[in-house]
Amino acid sequence: MRHHNKNRKLGRVRKVRKALINSLARSLVLHEKIKTTEIKARELRPFAEKLITKGKLGTIAARRAVIERIGSKAGKKLMDELAKKYEDRKGGFTRIIKSKRRLSDGSKMAFIEFI
Repeated sequence: MRHHNKNRKLGRVRKVRKALINSLARSLVLHEKIKTTEIKARELRPFAEKLITKGKLGTIAARRAVIERIGSKAGKKLMDELAKKYEDRKGGFTRIIKSKRRLSDGSKMAFIEFI
């Protein structure tokens, strides 16, 4: 039985999977739109939403928590620009747009971006 195993493993061990999601989130914050596989985009979405929600708090503890996850440069941008942009929005900060399949291996691709 797979109780409490909702997360996708993405063919990686826990440490590497966590690092992948952190780096995808960092890229999303810095570039505001990235192209990745559809499965990775689906895994990234709740992580990014929670970061924005935490960034909207604006406290020192929230700032440190965000910087711990995605680094100082991306954390500063998230806290100063993106959190201000979504002040009056309660959720749904990102969208996933499906794209053509990748030529090399046929993986489903998608863009994930901030609204």
